[in-house]
Amino acid sequence: MSATTAPIAGGEADARIPLRGHLRHTGALIRRNLLWIRQDPESMFDALLMPIVFTLLFVYVFGGSIGQALGGGQDGYVQYVIPGMIAMMSMTLSQGVGTGFSQDFNSGVMDRFRSLPIGRGSVLFAKISVEIVRMLFATTVLMIVSVLVGFDIESWPGLFAAVGLSTVFASSIMWVFLTLGVVLKNAQSVQAMGFLVLFPLQFGSSIFAPTASMPGWLQAFTDYNPLSALADAARGLMSGGPVAHGLWITLAWSVGITALMAPVAIHKFRTKS
Repeated sequence: MSATTAPIAGGEADARIPLRGHLRHTGALIRRNLLWIRQDPESMFDALLMPIVFTLLFVYVFGGSIGQALGGGQDGYVQYVIPGMIAMMSMTLSQGVGTGFSQDFNSGVMDRFRSLPIGRGSVLFAKISVEIVRMLFATTVLMIVSVLVGFDIESWPGLFAAVGLSTVFASSIMWVFLTLGVVLKNAQSVQAMGFLVLFPLQFGSSIFAPTASMPGWLQAFTDYNPLSALADAARGLMSGGPVAHGLWITLAWSVGITALMAPVAIHKFRTKS
């Protein structure tokens, strides 16, 4: 089949497949991706090591000085930074869905998928589902390490709500990286572009330090940064404090990003030659 007719055939195939078929295809692809992780356990190293390294780094290297500025010392900084790191995990690990998608294209796996009578969206939804599993694994590791360094879980329902909110936001960001995985030529390009996106969003936020001491122009950026809203909402849910503002801003960003990028990612996947 030629490249000019493949997208049309893909759209027609999607239209003929009922919802139950899409769900069955998604489930089969999720199982395929999980089996691949089992055969290649090294792919989980980032989800295992990243929360450990970042927790120890920020608590023991920066915790004393920033905690003193917060008025609570290192113990106070632990209570501040851990909810923010849950927000960080949601975005950092989202990058993996784009690099993995690009690798599948370059290895020819995606050509095989697109030749099968399956829903094109099922391939993307399966990738997102498995990356969410990886993110939840990393969050579990993060919480275990955080308790060991002195974090006090004041509200278990708040913890689960914060993780759920982070999952919603992560699923929206994954559509951005899926698009990059389709458009860019290789995984290295996706990783480089992801770094350019992640770095200013993570450090230009309230994840690691309060924004009150930042310059005015940077505070203006943090006010519109969805990671600041997510980190603030997570702190309110887990340790007490205002929640509504950060919660609604995070949900608004999640819905907006998904509504904008999900159709783009699916269209680019269908039409990629």
